[in-house]
Amino acid sequence: MEKEIFKEMQMRMIRNFLDIIILAELRNRSALSGYDLIDFIHKKFGIMVSSGTVYAILYSMERGELIKGEWSRRRRIYLLTDKGRETFNAIWKSEENIQAFMRFLIGK
Repeated sequence: MEKEIFKEMQMRMIRNFLDIIILAELRNRSALSGYDLIDFIHKKFGIMVSSGTVYAILYSMERGELIKGEWSRRRRIYLLTDKGRETFNAIWKSEENIQAFMRFLIGK
């Protein structure tokens, strides 16, 4: 039962934090397509995320100027912008605040 609960919580967290996962992976690689991201999420976390979910987030992030989409051959690839890099770095530096918030949420 614990494993099932953990797996469900992990899936919820992955889906809710896909934008941050995408920023982190783009920070590690120069460019990724939507398919590359779906494959990465499946290999790293063992879950399948629909293309509709991934592309909706990519378009939202592009509108927010966190990433930039470009056509390369016959596919659209996404690159991290300066704003996206700064946003990721701010999130990364707020680790203690995130942990404190999680403790607050669960009452510890």
